[in-house]
Amino acid sequence: MNQPIRLNRRPAAESDGAFLFELYASTRAEELAAWGWSAAQQEPFLRMQWLAQKRGYEARYPAEGHCILEHEGRPVGRLWVVRGEHELRLVDVTLLPAYRGTGLGTSVLRTLQEEAAAAGKPLWLHVMRNNPALRLYTRLGFTPVSDAEVDPAKPYCELQWPAPGAA
Repeated sequence: MNQPIRLNRRPAAESDGAFLFELYASTRAEELAAWGWSAAQQEPFLRMQWLAQKRGYEARYPAEGHCILEHEGRPVGRLWVVRGEHELRLVDVTLLPAYRGTGLGTSVLRTLQEEAAAAGKPLWLHVMRNNPALRLYTRLGFTPVSDAEVDPAKPYCELQWPAPGAA
């Protein structure tokens, strides 16, 4: 039987910039391929979008929640979680394509659910409706926070996993 892949977490650092850009670009590869752009056209667009996301996250969320996920000493993903007084908020979890669909995402989310349950806090996240991870979140018990979140005209939906026994 195959051994499960174990991930280590370490704080994200400025030196992770190249990896974080590569990771971000991997999330947009399918979308950009459909546009028919050359690599020379894609790179500046992706860099602009990545920098906007990076600056937005850094302005809104505490840096101590941002970590790099590593396997055998190599970065394979990232996790950004805000641990608030009344909730945990999953800002971002992303894995390199070779690690998607391997159960690692499920493992990371279950660990967060265990943390939320132990703290008696709900776990919240936003996800694009066309993101394949939406199926994973639903399978793990995340539900829309309101009927308005079910509106297909909205590109994102907010989901919550209510910790068992949480008020």
